[in-house]
Amino acid sequence: MTQVPLQSRKPPVVFAPAQTSLFVNGMFPRRRWLVLTLSVVAGLLLAYGWSAQLADDTIGFNVADTLLGRNANGTPIGGILSGVVFAFVSGLAGSFTACNVAAFGAVGPLVGGTRTRGERLGHALRSLGWLAAGMIPVSAVYGAIVGIVGTRMPQFSTAKVSGISPRIGQAMVTFGVIGLVMIVLGLAALGVIRDPLARLSRRYPNAPLVLVGALIGGFLIGRPYPLFGAMFRHAASSHNPFYGALAFTLQSVGNIVVMGLLFLVLLLLGGRLQRWLADRPSRVTVLTAAAFLIAGAFLVVYWDIRLLGRLGYLWFPRPPWS
Repeated sequence: MTQVPLQSRKPPVVFAPAQTSLFVNGMFPRRRWLVLTLSVVAGLLLAYGWSAQLADDTIGFNVADTLLGRNANGTPIGGILSGVVFAFVSGLAGSFTACNVAAFGAVGPLVGGTRTRGERLGHALRSLGWLAAGMIPVSAVYGAIVGIVGTRMPQFSTAKVSGISPRIGQAMVTFGVIGLVMIVLGLAALGVIRDPLARLSRRYPNAPLVLVGALIGGFLIGRPYPLFGAMFRHAASSHNPFYGALAFTLQSVGNIVVMGLLFLVLLLLGGRLQRWLADRPSRVTVLTAAAFLIAGAFLVVYWDIRLLGRLGYLWFPRPPWS
């Protein structure tokens, strides 16, 4: 039996990790199932403990009252100009509601890469621009539909059928779908499933950001937030599709102001964080996947399972403060 000389032995084949889209960099962590489990558990705990009254009433109303200088929820909207201002302010106040937990799933892959402050600023602004490219059309089209259809929209109705009003039913479907999309993005980021955006991203690299922007715009389709309800009723009663489109767009723009500031802070001042992520690219994967999975699990559990439990269709534990 002859031995192969050491010099002639071929080294093992090492496949370079392949980035298939912005959210899937191919650098998968070794303990991906641990990341998956902890993220889902975190989403479940967040859905269990989330207080809509604290976020919507205490924080949201106080922010809107301070910015408007009046009782935002109790004072009628005077006209189109007042409605435009109210739309943006209520959107900004709505950044602290349950819906926008999902908006932070895009932060992870956007931190890092560029070196100079100017490059980081340009990177942040371009990223926000692509988010807006997905968000604004969805918001504007839905606002225009509200302006045309008016108070006949299901989201306007509070009549209950088997305990579920059309408004709540629409919220359950909308946020359930958004949550499932977020879960799929998280699983793909971890490499558990194939990247559904791989083929599209080869032609349009910024397609994942546009998708997340569209999801943010889709929040308005399901949102039962009280301040948004006031703007919704005003837009519906105006029967003006142009005003509806503008108001809903500004509502969504207000929603991403906080996220935009977060991007700027991380990209301009987060040099140490960027270096920490660059030392091990799998850390970006963990951050991205965890954000999407936590957000997706939260939306599905909070808006579907917990709500069905509250309506008596199934059992779900209620926190003592709810």
